[in-house]
Amino acid sequence: MSDSVAINVTGMKCGGCENSLNTKLSALKGVLAVKASHLDKRVDVEFDSAQLDVEDIEDAIIEAGFKVE
Repeated sequence: MSDSVAINVTGMKCGGCENSLNTKLSALKGVLAVKASHLDKRVDVEFDSAQLDVEDIEDAIIEAGFKVE
C-alpha cells in the first residue's frame, strides 16, 4: 500500500542538500518518490507502508545530517 508524508526538515541550505537527501531516501527499500525542498524546509516522500514506516524515513533524514521538526 502506498502512503505519502510531508516531513519538516531543518539544515538544508541549498540544492546540494536537497540532492543529498533525495539520494539518501531514494535508496531506502520501499521509497517510491522523494522531493526535498530547502526553500520549503520539507521533504515529501511517497512510500510502500508494507516495507517501511515514517520513523524509518525520519531516521534516514537524521542519519544524513539533517533535523526532523
